Order: sequence, then C-alpha cells, then structure tokens
Amino acid sequence: MPSQHIWTEKDEEGRKREVRATKFGGKWRLQSKVSDENEWTYHDPPLLDDLLQLKDVIARKYQRRRASADDRGLMGYVVIPSGVEESLTVSELRNI
Repeated sequence: MPSQHIWTEKDEEGRKREVRATKFGGKWRLQSKVSDENEWTYHDPPLLDDLLQLKDVIARKYQRRRASADDRGLMGYVVIPSGVEESLTVSELRNI
C-alpha cells in the first residue's frame, strides 16, 4: 500500500508550493507543484530541502501515530550526498 506525505510551503516569490512524497514498493518519489502551474514536477534527484522537510514531517506524524515505524526508521538513514536518485529503495538508503 502506498504511503504519501504532503506539505505546503511558500517559495521565495511568495507563491504557494505543494510537495508530495510517495513511497510505493519501497521506493520514494518526490514531486512538487507551484500554485500557478498545472503540471507536477518530479525531482530527479530530489531537492535536499524537500528531503529534510520530509524527514521532519514523518517524525512529527510518527509522534501522532500517523506514520509507520518503517517510514520513520528509513528517514533516519537520510544523509544526502550529491546526485541522489529519484526513487530510493530501503537498502540503497542504508548504504548512503
């Protein structure tokens, strides 16, 4: 079953930006869309700020029992080098 985490933020120009992180089959995919755009942008590699925000979102959801222990444990391995793949498996994250 897919796991999805969604959050919004404002960009430098004050526009609302929505970010979605979806885990399916052990792989994470991050996409974003600014309020005035119609199409979603898939990030390859994911943006560092988005990955750090995802880690924070999962930690906060886990405290409220809204995120799985697998998601929280997985994000504990996230130390992002340059050139991170768009879709990461659990074993790939553990090897970073």
